[in-house]
Amino acid sequence: MDTSEILRDLLTRAADAHGVHEQEELGGVYDEAWPAWYAQHMARTLAERGYRIVRG
Repeated sequence: MDTSEILRDLLTRAADAHGVHEQEELGGVYDEAWPAWYAQHMARTLAERGYRIVRG
């Protein structure tokens, strides 16, 4: 998988999970803090898969 594919997969998974989060935890209310939620979800998923983000 190349970097674009990894990021696309992470974004798709985050979007799906965030939809559940908004419905189940926020009662259907739009999450104004969605960028932070996505970042945390994606960082956690990357770490669980053994990826690290490093400066080049």
